[in-house]
Amino acid sequence: MTCCDMKGFLSFLVLRFISHKEMSGEDIRKELEKRKGTKPSPGTIYPVLKHLQEQGFIEPVDAKAKEKKYRATAAGKKEAKESTKKFISLFCCMGDEFHHH
Repeated sequence: MTCCDMKGFLSFLVLRFISHKEMSGEDIRKELEKRKGTKPSPGTIYPVLKHLQEQGFIEPVDAKAKEKKYRATAAGKKEAKESTKKFISLFCCMGDEFHHH
């Protein structure tokens, strides 16, 4: 996953949300709207969910439910932690650049 890649960043955020609690695509869209002020389209979120599921990071909680909710697998939780560390170290390095003008 590259940090410059917006889709990679979105995958990271979605995985982080799901690693904290079970969520549906709609829950994730609402969560992103709260944080960013804009609600991403289902066409943006569902490919990310599909990708995370193919990677084995998330799984549907109840496939028969009308609204599918997802939970993070053990691998997904591990990935969320490791990605968070990567992003923090990346932003910390960038943070230094912002302080030295």
